Amino acid sequence: MLMLPDPACIAQKLVELRVEHRDLDEMIQRLGGQHSVDELALKRMKKRKLRLKDMIAALESKLIPDLDA
Repeated sequence: MLMLPDPACIAQKLVELRVEHRDLDEMIQRLGGQHSVDELALKRMKKRKLRLKDMIAALESKLIPDLDA
């Protein structure tokens, strides 16, 4: 029997990921406005932000019921 993830756990994780995504977005915007910016750090933050977006989308899809079932 396949165990389905608890929707409450998924929702909590979504909240955490969205907060981290928003914080990264704000940090990227602040750093982008500076004259001397660490391009490598900025690039890493942008990659992390994209990974978070993908993780959020994957978790959101788990909350949508499977219509084929």
